[in-house]
Amino acid sequence: MLVFDALLAGALIWLAWQATHTPGLFRSVISFIVFGLLMALAWVRLEAPDIALAEAAIGAGATGALLLSALGRLAVTHEAGTPWQERPDLYFWIPAGAALLGLLTLAAWALPTPGLGDDVRRVLPDSGVANPVTAVLLNIRAFDTLLEIGVLLLATIAIWSLGRMPMPSAPAVRSPALTALGRVLFPMFVLVSAYLLWRGSHAPGGAFPAGAVVGAGGILSILAGAQPWLTGGVRGPWRILLSLGFATMLAVAWGVMALGQPFFAYPPGLAGLIVLVLELAAGLSIAMSLVALYLAGQPPDHWGPEAARR
Repeated sequence: MLVFDALLAGALIWLAWQATHTPGLFRSVISFIVFGLLMALAWVRLEAPDIALAEAAIGAGATGALLLSALGRLAVTHEAGTPWQERPDLYFWIPAGAALLGLLTLAAWALPTPGLGDDVRRVLPDSGVANPVTAVLLNIRAFDTLLEIGVLLLATIAIWSLGRMPMPSAPAVRSPALTALGRVLFPMFVLVSAYLLWRGSHAPGGAFPAGAVVGAGGILSILAGAQPWLTGGVRGPWRILLSLGFATMLAVAWGVMALGQPFFAYPPGLAGLIVLVLELAAGLSIAMSLVALYLAGQPPDHWGPEAARR
């Protein structure tokens, strides 16, 4: 398997170069999507299936759809780009990138062995879950997760602030088979997401892969011709789901402080229930954020005149 890992690493480096330097935006986006798929395979080889699933759903699926949607909105009609041989700035960026990679390698090499695994296993019985990844994300280092969900919410709000946007491009000829396939597959995405949420308490899974799967399923349904249900204007229910994860985590953090505990320090008897509530809220917010980002962060009643002519 050493040869396979070496080929995988080489392919990742080559695709990263293609995604950033190949002439033509469409080819760059396709290279990025393939890079995400191979990166998911790399996470599998590192025995991190939960991260691999999130990478495949977000890195290759949802982000790829976002880039293709953005590419469809661009007014640029030509695909010509500047060949990398004619870019003198690369003589700076390539050595700078190599130096940064070297520093990161030295920092990783200097990490203590066996890392923080023993510390996590020591406090795992009081975390409320049996999976150490879920324990770290939603209990031990829950403040980091709060900031991550906050960044995702902030990105959606920032895109919303750009104003009225055209409706995402739909296929020129709607295929009944494609629409039917989207309707059949979306319940399967929801079922897989529910399984990942349940599995996250004792095995790889949890809110992030579950939310990514539902979000990718929603984007797939829109691409298949489904009409988005994100309606209701400023006070629509979709906005509640967008902020549910961030608001729930803040409520939990302040709630445990009212019980006499430190910030984000759950009482051992309530830890399992609190983690479950946070997983549900975070999963819904992540899924809704991905779909909202694909829709330019806006519900249909805020799309531009292009939507009315469709």
